[in-house]
Amino acid sequence: MKLLIVDDEILIREVVKEYALHEGYEILEACNGEEALEIIKREDIDCLILDIMMPKLDGLNMFKQMKEIKNIPTIILSARTEEYDKLSSFELGVDDYLTKPFSPKELMARIKAILKRCNKIRDDIYIYHDLVIDEKAHTVTVEGKELSITPKEYELLIYFTSNPNVALSREQLLSKIWGYDFYGDDRTIDTHIKMLRNNLGKYRDLIVTVRGMGYKFVLPEE
Repeated sequence: MKLLIVDDEILIREVVKEYALHEGYEILEACNGEEALEIIKREDIDCLILDIMMPKLDGLNMFKQMKEIKNIPTIILSARTEEYDKLSSFELGVDDYLTKPFSPKELMARIKAILKRCNKIRDDIYIYHDLVIDEKAHTVTVEGKELSITPKEYELLIYFTSNPNVALSREQLLSKIWGYDFYGDDRTIDTHIKMLRNNLGKYRDLIVTVRGMGYKFVLPEE
């Protein structure tokens, strides 16, 4: 997914860029509306993060001109908090409006929600940095390279990512992945976890051992 951040404040662009890169987005930047329109003409943009008050060409007029070229999901990110500004933006067709100061994490959540509504990202794809799990294709990739993992390792990883930060006992994992009628022991889980960690490489530490119980999938605080 490619985002275009349009804001004359470099600090705002840098903050949004840092969080967006962490989420796996490709980032383009513009400091005014004219520059943004030139980028939009030559690039396929999936989502636009747009300030209103900018030199040369303000955000709303830039948005009007953009609509004549392409229809890009847009979030207004502005210091203008008046209800009139918000209503005017929505009447023009923007998808969301977030006032400054803002929470970068909230902005990322709103971007993801808009992209899902526009069918640009699927619910059956899990992304953490460059770790991508595509349930439809039944593949796991890191840095664009597909991992060679067994079906059971894949099922374990899907179960972990579906239950982040939840301590899962070995008994739970055996029951969920191998079924109630499986007669193996805890070593089966430990062996597969070891293989899965080895295959995940730099992401091996996302699977944390819970002493005396089992394992959990933990995403570190950024």
